[in-house]
Amino acid sequence: MLVRREAQEQNGVHKGSTGSDVVLEELTRQGVELIFGYPGGAVLPLYDAVYRQAFNNILVRHEQGAVHAAEGYAKATGKTGVVFVTSGPGATNAVTGIADAMLDSIPLIVFTGQVGCDSIGKDAFQEVDILSMTAPITKQNYQVHKLDSLPQIIEEAFKIAASGRPGPVVIDLPKDVASNLPDDFRNEKVVISEEHGAQYPRTVDESMMLKISKALLKAKKPLILAGGGVLAADAVSELREFVHQFDFPVISTLVSLGVMPDTDSLFLGMGGMHGSYQANMAFYECDFLLNIGSRFDDRLATNTTEFAPHARVAHIDIDDSELGKVISTDFPVAADAKDALSWFLSNTEQMPKGEHTQWLQRLNDWKKQHPKHYEEQEGKIKPQAVIEEVGKLTKGDATIVTDVGQHQMWVAQYYPFKRAHQIITSGGLGTMGFGLPAAIGAKLAAPEKEVVLFVGDGGIQMTVEELDVIREYKLNIKIIILNNKTLGMVRQWQDLFYEKRRSQTVFNGQPDFIKLAQAYSIKGLKLSPQHWRETLADVFAEKESVLVEADIPALEQVYPMIAPGQPNQTMMGVD
Repeated sequence: MLVRREAQEQNGVHKGSTGSDVVLEELTRQGVELIFGYPGGAVLPLYDAVYRQAFNNILVRHEQGAVHAAEGYAKATGKTGVVFVTSGPGATNAVTGIADAMLDSIPLIVFTGQVGCDSIGKDAFQEVDILSMTAPITKQNYQVHKLDSLPQIIEEAFKIAASGRPGPVVIDLPKDVASNLPDDFRNEKVVISEEHGAQYPRTVDESMMLKISKALLKAKKPLILAGGGVLAADAVSELREFVHQFDFPVISTLVSLGVMPDTDSLFLGMGGMHGSYQANMAFYECDFLLNIGSRFDDRLATNTTEFAPHARVAHIDIDDSELGKVISTDFPVAADAKDALSWFLSNTEQMPKGEHTQWLQRLNDWKKQHPKHYEEQEGKIKPQAVIEEVGKLTKGDATIVTDVGQHQMWVAQYYPFKRAHQIITSGGLGTMGFGLPAAIGAKLAAPEKEVVLFVGDGGIQMTVEELDVIREYKLNIKIIILNNKTLGMVRQWQDLFYEKRRSQTVFNGQPDFIKLAQAYSIKGLKLSPQHWRETLADVFAEKESVLVEADIPALEQVYPMIAPGQPNQTMMGVD
């Protein structure tokens, strides 16, 4: 890690330091322990400083992998992830990850190299206008033209990324700014995009909170929806105390799984397209819905005109642009989830037990009548069974990373989540290829935690090169490929809505994944239908990475499922 040198200040910049030295010193001041990056011509000065100062850089194998790894690190810790990439194709390769972080509200600082200031706008080698490209997918972006402003920009970027609704910030660093000393550099204005500025916490609107409190306590069928904002605000303990104080049932979103333990009697599971029966029916029948930190995305509120049709709706979100954007809201509050829940705990009158006993009994009956289930097939390995077995072997305490597709939904349904920041997944953008690099970031964030990656045979091939990072850094990650030899989720939609026209979703050939793992010096093995449980037990006794391939039925469907545009109560595949 960086050892801070004694240095004299000159206009906010350490005298004798290059712009690259300043970057690393400011990152150290922000508590950054490692970065994820990939070098190139425009960031050679930055990587020279990394070498000279022995700063901890995780060398990924592709720039998209760098951003996803930083996302995994940020999602596992709540800290801000940091990325270094070069200009041109390095920066454009990072765009998918930046967009992914924006939609899931993940704090990142992405430094993109840039050609020298005199060459900007002249179509120089490996030049792109990354500010224009990233303006819609960042909270803020900067291009640094003045070395003296660099410390201020970095400090502000970290505040913006982590404050209010978190998100990514891009700092575009021209090569001459990164190379030069303060005395060598001319005084120019900083070019700043103002379109996506900071969103800072607001004070709680007490009059509106009082209205919510009164309406909530009068409700016969109250329901709490807890989204990712609860995690971002570090408000899980407040949420649990609040709902147990009043016996309020809770639904989570995909990204907030773990805000309530899977075994909690008040937890109804995940809601939405592949959510539980009781969760989706609760949306339909509730008479008061309190949404804390969820943006009502279309995979949750599958038909906005018929969503929670009998309920008055309260929505608490740090980002006031979300209030009323998707679902008409009777009680909108722009506030931090922790502040709002703390207000409830301090100001809401104790509710007498038994006020909504019938409602809780109805929810419990739904759980019993329509439990999650799958059919065993002799000689076949069922993906749901594999996930359940991993849950038992890890005692429900592993950090679970997924890629995107059917396996992602099976994991959400069948792994027994019980703690915050336990699921690391791509929610809003649904980025295939996210899983493997994100697992690397999650493991580096908490090396003592067991990390399990569930990935499909399609997604693993999108960022498979990052296996080399696992090899190089000797990371212990259990990788489970659920292989149905198709793009499973897309194929499921083709079967259900396109009369089984499986256009380009079936793989006619695949690599040997076991040999592929071995090529990266990672142990690989394939589960047999007869002894797969015993094999999995051996895998989880290993102290090093293992790649496990499980061939699963090609036509296995993810149920329950709500067809696109249909209301939450119309679930397919429910007995």
